[in-house]
Amino acid sequence: MKSKISKQVFVLGMVSLFTDIASEMLYPVTPIFLTTVLGSSMALVGVIEGIAEVTAGLLKGYFGNLSDKVGKRSIFVMIGYGISALSKPLPGIFQNIPVVLTSRVSDRIGKGIRTAPRDALLASYSDGNSGAVFGFHRGMDTLGAAIGPVVALILLNFYPNNFQLIFLIAFIPSVIALSFTFLVKDKQVTSKIKSRKNYLEFWKSAPEQYKKVLILISVFSLVNSSDVFLILKSQNITKSSSLAIFGYVFYNLIYAAASYPLGGLSDKLGKQKIFTFGLIIFSVVYFGFALVDDINFIWILFALYGIYAAATEGVSKAWISDLIPNEQRGTAIGLLTMLTSFSVMIGSFLTGILWDHFGSSVPFLISAIISLVISVLIFFKFNKI
Repeated sequence: MKSKISKQVFVLGMVSLFTDIASEMLYPVTPIFLTTVLGSSMALVGVIEGIAEVTAGLLKGYFGNLSDKVGKRSIFVMIGYGISALSKPLPGIFQNIPVVLTSRVSDRIGKGIRTAPRDALLASYSDGNSGAVFGFHRGMDTLGAAIGPVVALILLNFYPNNFQLIFLIAFIPSVIALSFTFLVKDKQVTSKIKSRKNYLEFWKSAPEQYKKVLILISVFSLVNSSDVFLILKSQNITKSSSLAIFGYVFYNLIYAAASYPLGGLSDKLGKQKIFTFGLIIFSVVYFGFALVDDINFIWILFALYGIYAAATEGVSKAWISDLIPNEQRGTAIGLLTMLTSFSVMIGSFLTGILWDHFGSSVPFLISAIISLVISVLIFFKFNKI
């Protein structure tokens, strides 16, 4: 088993690093901007996040399958990151809710175009070390997610409440990320086989283990609502937007640091075991956010949440990649990301509704209980395979 990270995996990591610096300058700021400046309700925050996710979800499925049919991945990577870059500064130019919605949806359109082809490309550059490859990529991606909010906080410190400036400056790292996409190359393989299957045909011929993984992860995603609700919950507890954002930064630092080691560990111990461990941690975190109002405890929860993400995000895609041949990976990963995006959309909307009507503890408790049940199902189901 090889542990070396290839040049193309490194380049894709750099693309994601700078893209997430831009995206995460805006991600924790946007819900605060919506609720405190534009007067949005929690339910509307959930609707905006939900629409953004379902848009990305539909396109992830389509372009994953399309990349299999054309036998090319890199062109979708370039186009997807380009569209996302252009969407970043829009709310800085026009400050209203429709423009925020347009910006978020446009950004997700770009993500939908690039995600499955990019992940299939990453898998093609693995050689028995898919967990390490996806772990490295998630680590670079998440390092950007830690740097971005820090940049936003620094700007807010010098220019208080100047959200317009943050949206505009986020365009700079987006352009740097786009420049790296010109270095992305498709893997040269001896086989020229291209998949001509649509999703129905693919599903009928897909391995049973893939189907079980897909269903259980999709169900879990129903209770894995947008992270903006964790940020808003932290803001309620700390009474400080800056502390809430710092908690999110801390989570991303832990996530970035743990992704590559846990990815490599999943290559040795099995993806299903590391993924199950991650779901148990998720359950603990959501129980904590539901029941504890201690500011100091928030830091422990964000640290654990970073461990959860590192044990599941890249590992799930590596798990899927191991089950499917190269020429069908775009379709396989596209279907996974499409269904989970739909689930997150529904979950985000329901979380916003439950929060508005019953308070924050109810949706967090529901998520904690259901995720714990799913972790038990995955543990026993896949240890028998």
